[in-house]
Amino acid sequence: MLVTLKEILAIAEERKIAVGSFNTPNLASLRAILAAAEELNQPVILMHAQIHEEMGLCTMEEVAPIMLTAAKKASVPVCVHLDHGTDVDYVKRGLELGFTGVMFDGSALPTEENFAKTKEVVTLAKETGASVEAEIGSMGSREGGNAGDMDNPESIYTDPDAAKRFVDETGIDALACAFGTVHGLYLKEPKLDFARLEKIDSLVSVPLVMHGGSGVSEEDYRRVISLGVAKINYYTYMAKAGAEAINGKTFGQYHEIVKAATEAMKADVAKAIRVFSGLK
Repeated sequence: MLVTLKEILAIAEERKIAVGSFNTPNLASLRAILAAAEELNQPVILMHAQIHEEMGLCTMEEVAPIMLTAAKKASVPVCVHLDHGTDVDYVKRGLELGFTGVMFDGSALPTEENFAKTKEVVTLAKETGASVEAEIGSMGSREGGNAGDMDNPESIYTDPDAAKRFVDETGIDALACAFGTVHGLYLKEPKLDFARLEKIDSLVSVPLVMHGGSGVSEEDYRRVISLGVAKINYYTYMAKAGAEAINGKTFGQYHEIVKAATEAMKADVAKAIRVFSGLK
């Protein structure tokens, strides 16, 4: 069942859970994610990240039709989301392809430029009925990098008052905020600023999003969900599970490699969804 980002986050808020949001750079990962979500009967978000194209993986035009078809056929609510779109034209292409949620990432831009471009994306999204996630503050390394490499992380954490202004002035549907998680593999245990997250949640009127969700403890997941996080982006450890399933093994056929990786990713996604949904 294809739904918008706003609709799926409303489900999360009603159930007091977080929806897992997983990158799908290929068909194997897409099938693993949907299989896990359907087995557990939980809503899920499929994401295509702009940076995956820069890494030589599927283009948006190649993967979007597959994602949308799979979402429509799924037995659970599924949002097809564009992750970390860093320029307005790219996001516009995603909207034209049918993405039901888009993230505009202007976190590296000067503040006022981030505000202006985010508002532009919100206007574009209204034309297709899609929802918009945006970011203020910075999660450090982009997808695929090593986590924990920031010299002065607090300097780029989301300021609660700036977050309120950002949400109020742009009209976004979800806010990605920086409070101690970063993208990629953690080089050391993350230290999350729960007080900052709680303050942001008290000031803004939209669901919060946690990027860099891989590698966080179950206890910390539960706590951030209680503090307003309704969407958790999770990819690195899923991909790592797929790689570890085939590392050092010799298979006779390519399809055996893909099958082994898919099954391992499915198991890792299911584990994450269980935690995000409060399942035993």
